[in-house]
Amino acid sequence: MSLVSLRTSETSCSSALSLTASLLQAFPRRQGLRRTVVNLSSLCAQQAFPSWFLYCTGKATRDMMFRVLAEKPDVKVLNYSPGPLDTDMQAQARCSSGDVELHRSLCSMFRRGQLMSCQESGAKLMRLLDLDVDLPTGAHVDYWRVTCLFS
Repeated sequence: MSLVSLRTSETSCSSALSLTASLLQAFPRRQGLRRTVVNLSSLCAQQAFPSWFLYCTGKATRDMMFRVLAEKPDVKVLNYSPGPLDTDMQAQARCSSGDVELHRSLCSMFRRGQLMSCQESGAKLMRLLDLDVDLPTGAHVDYWRVTCLFS
């Protein structure tokens, strides 16, 4: 694990916290204003993936930060896991994953067309937010659960 990797993970958490604090200050508590914060999470926040130490711990840290924020009575928080996305990060993981089984699983998902576009997952998130589904604040909701809610 390199110092650059550690700093990147640290920046991911601190920048999310800083951005969220700035936005909450820009939109202070007001009558009739409903504030919702969405953290883009990952299954990796809930489950350990071999050889993904920094990514998993960074995502778990962010989920906890946002669960703590969810304790504020005037902010609704959602930790949304967008599902397996067809991204540059996924392509890199398929090429360089340090774990053989994980590598096979990622490649298999790609070959079978099981990766979805960011637009598809984002549309599910927007629908969830538009319908104002009654979820506990701070909940971790993944793409598949949202799909079941709309079935």
